[in-house]
Amino acid sequence: MADIANGHANGNPNVDALKNNIAATYNNVTNGTMSRTAPIPSTANADMDVLAGPVAQNIKAEGARTTDELSNLANSRRAPSYTAATGQPLTHYHSFFSELLSWKNPRASGIAYLALVSFIFSVRYLDVIRWGLKLTWMALGVTIAAEVAGKAILNNGFATQLRPRKYYTVPRETLDTVIGDVNELINFGVIEAQRILFAENIWASAAIALGAFISYYLVKVVPYWGLALIATTVVFFAPLIYTTNQELIDSQIQHAGEIINDQTEQIRSLVQKNTEQATQVTKQYMGDYTAKAQSLIKGAVGQEDGHKSDLKPTDFPAAPKEDFKSSEPVVSKEIKSEPIAPPARAGDEEPLIAA
Repeated sequence: MADIANGHANGNPNVDALKNNIAATYNNVTNGTMSRTAPIPSTANADMDVLAGPVAQNIKAEGARTTDELSNLANSRRAPSYTAATGQPLTHYHSFFSELLSWKNPRASGIAYLALVSFIFSVRYLDVIRWGLKLTWMALGVTIAAEVAGKAILNNGFATQLRPRKYYTVPRETLDTVIGDVNELINFGVIEAQRILFAENIWASAAIALGAFISYYLVKVVPYWGLALIATTVVFFAPLIYTTNQELIDSQIQHAGEIINDQTEQIRSLVQKNTEQATQVTKQYMGDYTAKAQSLIKGAVGQEDGHKSDLKPTDFPAAPKEDFKSSEPVVSKEIKSEPIAPPARAGDEEPLIAA
């Protein structure tokens, strides 16, 4: 123990050599100067190429197709040639989502669907916030430990070696592009909501109304994440089902439209017929009442103008033939007049006792 302590105190050459070897190895790894010391035999390479040939080629081909479809989907972000019913130009997200939901690029559409479904399940079953906090303190703990250990062993921290020469910043062009995309995305939602509300496309508005009606009752038994999953599946696979069976669906829609048009025409003709009959009856009654009113007015005015009236003399009451006589009040003979006593004079006094 004393020899080990003395060796550490005096600078043991074995420990110094170990440190130098570790530092050299670290520098070779970080600087990329480490080379192979034992080349792989050519026979082993040939065997690996034979085993991994078809699989590697298929994977490479699928990766190339996926990259091309994602590029096509990204290039579809341009303003469409058509406009809204008001003549207002639409956003480039109209073309983007139309391309995405049409499944013209099946790999890109499938990746988008799986990403949304994974996001819904992660929000439902994963505690993302706690995991984020845990990942934060673990990452910081690893970097701090690596920095302390590097300074203790190599006199140079590992985090210091991995630190970039210049910290990354967001360019103004990138920020302007992101803000512009967010603005276009918000306008896409606002315009589509108004187009659906004012029934620019009757079938789209009817589909949204039916979905809202069904969701109103499903929300009582299905959680919100389940509704989100159902809505995502319907939005992605309804266009795919339509494009796959377009002829059959279009024929059924045309047949239903013809039936609706026939029923509408019958109802329209029936309403028109009833309206004409009601109008004729109303005109007839109005004519009769107008003729009666005119005859009454002419009969009342005919006496003054000397015209012959339709009124008969018997329609008026008979005039009195005797002269009017003055009527006097009749006094009954049985009533006798009594003398009126003269008014009392001053000084006359009534006797207290009758004589």
